[in-house]
Amino acid sequence: MTTSTPWRATVLTLFPEMFPGPLGVSLAGRALAGGLWELEARDIRASATDRHRSVDDTPAGGGPGMVLRADVLAAAIDAAGIGPDRPKLLMSPRGRPLTQARVTELAKGPGPLIVCGRFEGVDQRVIDGRGLEEVSIGDYVLSGGEIAALALIDACVRLLPGVMGKEASGTEESFSDGLLEYPQYTRPQLFEGAPMPEILTSGDHAKVASWRRAESEALTAARRADLWAQIPSKVPNRAGRQKTPKNKTDG
Repeated sequence: MTTSTPWRATVLTLFPEMFPGPLGVSLAGRALAGGLWELEARDIRASATDRHRSVDDTPAGGGPGMVLRADVLAAAIDAAGIGPDRPKLLMSPRGRPLTQARVTELAKGPGPLIVCGRFEGVDQRVIDGRGLEEVSIGDYVLSGGEIAALALIDACVRLLPGVMGKEASGTEESFSDGLLEYPQYTRPQLFEGAPMPEILTSGDHAKVASWRRAESEALTAARRADLWAQIPSKVPNRAGRQKTPKNKTDG
């Protein structure tokens, strides 16, 4: 009898106390406590060699700020003992945008090593030498990679078997088929004079599915031209579409 190894996230950071943070509550927290996944936060400073535990130095060629040293970070990566089957990621605003498709790939694997950058960046030689895949969660700059790492881990953990209550919750949502999610409604049926769409209470599942698809297409075309351009068919599904009443809770 073989025992499967839980999905594991290994994080290299200057602030290991930031983990698990929000990953220790709700779905991710219950799954962590239940052994459905594992988290290891390792302090990069543990690989420093001087008495001051220095991890950074001034940028070569001049300029503001400091840069994470290649020798210290490389030693921290090596000390983590990551197998070749586990991807090594660097959270970076210049990385490739994180997508739901990439999250799904990561969730199906054994779990990544995630390097959280700080300061002005990381010495390029350790990125090249250790084969780090640079990943971005958006076109903005954070103080460090820890918050980005938390977001990536959360996106992966919710897809692990046994974490979510209903399997459909992981498939019928934004980006699962390249589209933004359709508007959601629940009781009361009438809220501040705004009713929910009648089709949702019709009991006709085919019409409901068609309406949701049409709404997803319309939202994607209006809000995310980049995603809409990648949809094979650009002809919106208008079958069963009704005008959506304005609702203050719609994002």
